[in-house]
Amino acid sequence: MSELPEFVTDREFDAPRGLVWQAWTDPELLARWYGPNIETVIHKFDLTPGGVWLNEMKMKSMSDRSIMTFKEIVPQEKLVWHHASADENWNPIANPMMPDWPRVLLTTVTFVDESEKTQVRLVWTPYEATETEIACFAGAMEGFGSGWGAGFTIMDDILKELQA
Repeated sequence: MSELPEFVTDREFDAPRGLVWQAWTDPELLARWYGPNIETVIHKFDLTPGGVWLNEMKMKSMSDRSIMTFKEIVPQEKLVWHHASADENWNPIANPMMPDWPRVLLTTVTFVDESEKTQVRLVWTPYEATETEIACFAGAMEGFGSGWGAGFTIMDDILKELQA
């Protein structure tokens, strides 16, 4: 494959950029909307280049752990991280539920002022992936929007609370 598949989702939030940024970078707020309808536990959140976000989503008798390593941070403008599945010791591993899933995803989130609102764009791309991993990602892309959309709906409520 010459072109990597990209999942892109755009969302307008009815809140100023500073509050939307806060919802993405305050671990207490982030845990409320990231992984909607699942208990999300943020074990560490070091918002610095090279810092890590250790995330656990608890589902019944199992956990899905991820390690995100921040690559670029431009306050209130851009977040870039590498996203990988992790074992119980936070070592990057192949996704235990989908062995052909890319071992690392490049995630880029941008924030743009639109009057009193904020435009957010999230882009997910396989990073240093095999052809099999790229095909798995491309085949699953259709379902990504519902998960992110559900989380963003919860974020809408959080942003209303912050503005009240």
